[in-house]
Amino acid sequence: MDRLKKNILISGLPGIGKTTLIKNLIQKIPLSRPIGLYTEEIRYEGERKGFQAVSLHGEKMILAHVLLQSGYKLGKYKVDVKGFDTFLDSIGFFGDLERPVIIDEIGKMECLSGKFIRIISELLDSPASLIATIAHTEGGIKGRIKKRDDVLLYKMNLDNRGTLLDDILNDLNYPS
Repeated sequence: MDRLKKNILISGLPGIGKTTLIKNLIQKIPLSRPIGLYTEEIRYEGERKGFQAVSLHGEKMILAHVLLQSGYKLGKYKVDVKGFDTFLDSIGFFGDLERPVIIDEIGKMECLSGKFIRIISELLDSPASLIATIAHTEGGIKGRIKKRDDVLLYKMNLDNRGTLLDDILNDLNYPS
């Protein structure tokens, strides 16, 4: 991979398959021992009720839920920013900067946390390779991240979502 583009971002509309791509990528690069987190929906009787954050070493926390008590709200979900900050402390993002960092996702809920924004900023500037999904919107912090010179941005869509994993593995010099 071009070391000038050490950070890989995957953008796309909600529901297009970004989290599935990240989970498949984690399975394909286990020898690199990536660190980071991904998010999963919390569903009850077929309806989405919230989201949980899952670290790559298996810890989980409820990031947002319709029943949470929190002063932070996005749509129908209340977001546990304080709990998310504590969860972020447990991940150890900066312990071994030779390991790739995977984050799903740099999105509205996650960016309510000032700590999360600082971690993302420090990771982007560090020697570590960051592989992250990012909201498809262009404004604010997410828009600035996408425009960085050291970012390779993939825009996932229905036409390329079946081949994007191989493209990213190729950029990381991994066999697909």
